[in-house]
Amino acid sequence: MSDWIKSHPESESANCEGAEVTRTEWQRIAEERVLDAEAPLDKQRWGAAYYLAGYAVECGLKACVVVYVERNADVVFREKRFSEACWTHDIEKLVSLAGLRAQRDADVAANTVLDDNWLIVKEWRESVRYQTTTQLKAEKLFQAVSDIANGVLPWIRNHW
Repeated sequence: MSDWIKSHPESESANCEGAEVTRTEWQRIAEERVLDAEAPLDKQRWGAAYYLAGYAVECGLKACVVVYVERNADVVFREKRFSEACWTHDIEKLVSLAGLRAQRDADVAANTVLDDNWLIVKEWRESVRYQTTTQLKAEKLFQAVSDIANGVLPWIRNHW
């Protein structure tokens, strides 16, 4: 068991396979993964950095999905397969499941840098964990995710 779980026993179930993961837990994981993505950049481990940066976005969006469900609890009755659909790694599907597509589209229309960053992030797939990538691609994704002013993760934080 990790030291973090030992010091936060209330979250232990969130780390067990098949258990519920809370919004706070998704937020924590997203924040950890973006930090985890920076370390491999320094070690020239481009594939790991690329994967982890995209995974940070996925986890952040899953926190947003939880917010959406909290505000729209009836969604599980209106949309028969909503819960099943949440078991995705697809960034665009998660944006939709979180009810953020219209907001994201409006924000990127008003901010070309944010738009460019979303275009980079949308290319990420979880299957990249089985592939190698280039330094340029890894650095571009990390920047698109983490940029303080126009990054995708800071945008997500405003919605979780």
